Amino acid sequence: MNPTVTASVTVGTLRVPDATLHYEVRGRGPLVVLVGAPMDAGPFAPLADLLSVDHTVLTTDPRGIHRSPVDDPDRDSTPELRADDLSRLLTHLDAGPAAVLGSSGGAVSALALAQAHPGQVHTVVAHEPPLDELLDDREELQARTEEMVATYLTGDTAGAWRQFLAVANIQMPEEMVAAMFGGERDPQTVADEHFQYAHMLIPTTRWQPDLPALRSGATRIVVGIGEESAGQLCDRTSRALAAGLGVAPTMFPGDHIGFVGDPERFAVRLREVLAEG
Repeated sequence: MNPTVTASVTVGTLRVPDATLHYEVRGRGPLVVLVGAPMDAGPFAPLADLLSVDHTVLTTDPRGIHRSPVDDPDRDSTPELRADDLSRLLTHLDAGPAAVLGSSGGAVSALALAQAHPGQVHTVVAHEPPLDELLDDREELQARTEEMVATYLTGDTAGAWRQFLAVANIQMPEEMVAAMFGGERDPQTVADEHFQYAHMLIPTTRWQPDLPALRSGATRIVVGIGEESAGQLCDRTSRALAAGLGVAPTMFPGDHIGFVGDPERFAVRLREVLAEG
């Protein structure tokens, strides 16, 4: 429970029901939370460093991923559980209310947090949440997601990723797929990937936001889309969410994980969006 400081990053753990959460804190100022699912805290570090000049920045590994072990590895990681984890972290830090940038499944976690604990978060930037249930072809997407999970659990990792990319409408050369998901792989990456497919993907994509509650709640909801994500599944789900909330989508630099590819440009845009609130 007692945090240790490495350079300008305070690293700690927090015990929550059924899990121990790894978290990192940088900087000083208004609180900004950067959260993914299944992405851990690592890829957010460059963006967090940029924001820490004038913000307190919290990053964390979601339950079951990397440095946040769970007691029961067979239990699903639902958006509600991850939202409760974030709420407990915010209470632990006593630094809110917060602005939360959620990426992909982390955007679903952030929306669930805004629904369950609106007093802890004044702004959610939901960047490309995979909310399949908002789309007209939801039943087809459900079936294809179940198929890719089944493929993964049979041991065909590359095949499952091919199916994932096809559903997401993300183009990737076959040789890149083979290089990334075939051959010798890092054991932690494999463990995190297994948890994603077996216990995170379906509960996340099937979560249904309470649109009336989000529209009328105290939390400002910004729906973010990468400028390079046109036509992809998360572009479609994000636009459906924005329409359901009665807001216009907000464009960000890059693609689904633009904050990784160009954190400097992304930080500039995020600062603009937060200032508008």
